Amino acid sequence: MDIGLFLLAFGLFSAISGGWVALNVRGSATALDRWAERNAEVRRHAQGDLGPATRSASAALFRYLGTAAGLSGTVLALGGLAILL
Repeated sequence: MDIGLFLLAFGLFSAISGGWVALNVRGSATALDRWAERNAEVRRHAQGDLGPATRSASAALFRYLGTAAGLSGTVLALGGLAILL
């Protein structure tokens, strides 16, 4: 029963947060994109490279990752609910 509660709680958290990014609620995917770009720029400046940061991710990539996290969270939540019932 303990594992069922854990799976239900973790699955719901993952489904909600993944869905939040996948649906770009309040610009969350674009905010993650800006955050990643800023971190890449800071990392390059710390290494002494003063050129522009290379782009490694985009808001679309974060939305795809959010979709994967949301769907897997839904599966975990359903699995936890099945164990509890």
